[in-house]
Amino acid sequence: MASSSASPSTDASTAQAPRRAGIVLTALILGAIVANLNLSVANVALPDIGKSLDASQTELNLIAIGCTLGLAMSVLYLGALGDRYGRKLMLMLGLALTLPASAISAWAPDGAILIGGRIFTGVAAGLAYPTTLALITALWGPGKARVKAIALWSGIGGGGAVLGPVIAGALLEWFWWGSVFLIAVPPAVIALVLVWKVVPAHVNESTDPVDNLGGVLSVVMIAALVLGLSTIAAPGQLLSSLLMMGLSVVVGVAFILRQRRARNPIYDLHYAGRRIFWVAAVSGMIVFGSLMGSLFVGQQFLQNVLAYSTLSAGFAVLPAAILMMAVSPLSARMINALGSRDTLLVGTGFVVVAFVLMLVLWREGSPYWQIGLAYAILGAGVGIGLAPASRALTSSVPVDHVGMASATSDLQRDLGGSIMQALLGSLLTAGYAATMALRIGSSPDAAQVTSETQATLQKSFSSAEALSEQYPQYSSEIIEAARQSFLTGANWAYLAAIAAGLVAMAIVRFCYPGKAGETALLNAYAQEDAASQKAASS
Repeated sequence: MASSSASPSTDASTAQAPRRAGIVLTALILGAIVANLNLSVANVALPDIGKSLDASQTELNLIAIGCTLGLAMSVLYLGALGDRYGRKLMLMLGLALTLPASAISAWAPDGAILIGGRIFTGVAAGLAYPTTLALITALWGPGKARVKAIALWSGIGGGGAVLGPVIAGALLEWFWWGSVFLIAVPPAVIALVLVWKVVPAHVNESTDPVDNLGGVLSVVMIAALVLGLSTIAAPGQLLSSLLMMGLSVVVGVAFILRQRRARNPIYDLHYAGRRIFWVAAVSGMIVFGSLMGSLFVGQQFLQNVLAYSTLSAGFAVLPAAILMMAVSPLSARMINALGSRDTLLVGTGFVVVAFVLMLVLWREGSPYWQIGLAYAILGAGVGIGLAPASRALTSSVPVDHVGMASATSDLQRDLGGSIMQALLGSLLTAGYAATMALRIGSSPDAAQVTSETQATLQKSFSSAEALSEQYPQYSSEIIEAARQSFLTGANWAYLAAIAAGLVAMAIVRFCYPGKAGETALLNAYAQEDAASQKAASS
């Protein structure tokens, strides 16, 4: 591996914490909150967006995952650029670009521009978000102080993804749907000023050149995969979605070959192949992806099936945010006492239980306690599970490559969020359309339903609702059919999330070492990296 160097401020990384640690951590967590707010603010507005822009269920899926897609496809490349050219600079640039990206989304005149604005917002987050964790790992020395800082970053920053719908729901009571995309603007401005004033620059940054070709390949690979998954259930889009996923596989192979041959790979497969690294990446992807998928399906369920107002739907997810932030200190103590493996198992187990409750309890007429209970358990699971995953990733690589680890931590969230939202959204779309077709076919008035009307009914719940207003004599039947069709699609999505959680638990249980084995492996990694660095510099 090529040598690397750092500026004189490197000394900050050898201490247990930087000077003015509290305000520095606050600035970095606020930067993470900005990114996480933007991930989920669209969910509560989807029914309104569907009506205003006449969007199909597939377009709503893409609007919902646009930010996570932009973040996921750019985070590896931008994390490497931050390692090389300055993490603080990248963080400030990302926060600054959040402002125009938010404006484009807020005043988008149609679905295509809104999807583009959401992707732009995600790319801005890709500039900012990976550097927040990278800076924590560079500025806080190994030990309990770093574990606590990462746990707070994970719990409070991740809580922003759940707080987004709460704030958005309140705004939608008085303002138009575009207002939800402006929520992150005030904290972005505050974070930008704080980072500029208090966060140290150039701490343990690499001097190696960036693998730009590898970066471009990573962008294309992830974008093609997520777009393919998102559109696979759309009418007439099966072939194009399969072609996109095929493109993702081909580019993925090219990316792996490039990373094996590149002198300074953007994604070092040597580190990625370490057991602690890849198991943490996979489990974290499923845990955070489950949260994003549940918010996407759940917000539509609350408004479409239970007829919640936007304000009520937003506040309904508050237990998840509260529990996620409340358990972050507990997660740090669990890691120190039990190790990362058992902490990951507990967190992922809670996530699985939450989806089982959604599958069993969430029906027409469900009382709120059933909604709040599932969200509370989900929030506790994510809050417990994300901290050990992030800590394992950043602890298993040398500090001058922590941008790669933090980018992977972000990728596990954002690619996981994109894939799980795309997967659950496609299952929701497919289940809704299939059930609606069956209900139309079994209706005594089936012969009177034109192919155009049937396509509109199968397009999305909001399309069916709009059609019911044109045919008031059939309004109750149309709405009831749409609700039952939506519930079927939602149940398909919950079953997929349960299966993914069980797979994650099996991988962690059988592939991740216990506490003593984890400590031994981390020590071995550190010795190996020190020897490699010494050999490279001699």
